[in-house]
Amino acid sequence: MEAYVILKDLAIIIVFAKVFGLIARKLKAPQVVGEIIAGLLIGPSVFGIVELTDFISQMAEIGVILLMFSAGLETNLKDLMKTGPKAFAIACAGVFVPLVGGTLLYMGFYGTAPWGSEKFFSAVFIGVIMTATSVSITVQSLKEMGKLQGEIGTTILSAAIIDDVIGIIVLTFVIGFKNPDSNPGRVVLSTVLFFVLAIGLGFGIYKLFKLVDFKWPHTHRIPILGLALCFVFAYCAERFFGIADITGAYVAGIILCSIKDHDYIDDKVETNSYMLFGPVFFASIGLKTDISHVNAQIIFFSIGFVLVALLTKIIGCGLMSKVLKHSWPDSLKIGVGMMTRGEVALIVTQKGLAVGMVEPVYFTAVILLIIVSSISTPIILKLLYSKDDNKKI
Repeated sequence: MEAYVILKDLAIIIVFAKVFGLIARKLKAPQVVGEIIAGLLIGPSVFGIVELTDFISQMAEIGVILLMFSAGLETNLKDLMKTGPKAFAIACAGVFVPLVGGTLLYMGFYGTAPWGSEKFFSAVFIGVIMTATSVSITVQSLKEMGKLQGEIGTTILSAAIIDDVIGIIVLTFVIGFKNPDSNPGRVVLSTVLFFVLAIGLGFGIYKLFKLVDFKWPHTHRIPILGLALCFVFAYCAERFFGIADITGAYVAGIILCSIKDHDYIDDKVETNSYMLFGPVFFASIGLKTDISHVNAQIIFFSIGFVLVALLTKIIGCGLMSKVLKHSWPDSLKIGVGMMTRGEVALIVTQKGLAVGMVEPVYFTAVILLIIVSSISTPIILKLLYSKDDNKKI
């Protein structure tokens, strides 16, 4: 392929992703859904205008790394530490129940499998996809109702942050166990070693960045160094520990999330991500999604996937909230607030595709889950809160 053809493909991807992203936003759906649909339309499944080349795949990988770095930067470490065991317990239940539910769903459709087999890891990975929570839609809904600062809103927000951290750790373990050359002891050891070193080195790096931030506040060198740190951690995680590069990028973001200029770093990173790498990543999901193999079984699986993903979050988080002495109505609000899925679910699915854990056709189920959860969560939350408001009148 001639080098200049890449320029044409990039131009098509950016324009289509932006147009369909805006259409999705007008329809009250997440913008990323429009970008994925754009990739599906211009890809080989429909019009065949753009081909998924190695160059686009590599740009998409940078896009996903930047997204996870940004997610780490946006983590409020102080709030995370303040929430204590309650939010942690809710998050653990919000990971465990969907993980089990997704695994059983896959085995229900495709049969049980012994530990260590290809089918077993595919089943577990379907559960891993369900663990991710995207709280942005919930936060916006709670803001509109003036409920974000309340106890329930704070609990949902904190539990969702912890939920994603645990989900990334689970992803790291599952990918490690999938490697045929690995053994359980080595996987556990390398994962623990990575996080121990990340915490130890992270404290020193945080102090260094804090000093640089103090001497040269709000200068371009800070986001440039931050971006370099992101790529170094992503590389080292994959190269030396056998851990997903997105885990390294996420940890790099958490290291820098407490420095004074973390918002400035995030703003600069998000500009690159929003304009180029993000659209390429989400469009590449559409390019990879193979709808030619969608059959009745995949359609039924996708419906089951959505139902199990939504119900297991409500059951896991809701029941744990009740155990922690919340009322039934408040427990239900927490469960519903935790059921939205978004970018992290797509990132996890993308990583699973890269290591051969899932087939491209399963992106259909994930995209459907994001659409349904993003539309239904605000509606259900408003209904639940309106019942409380009516009781007070």
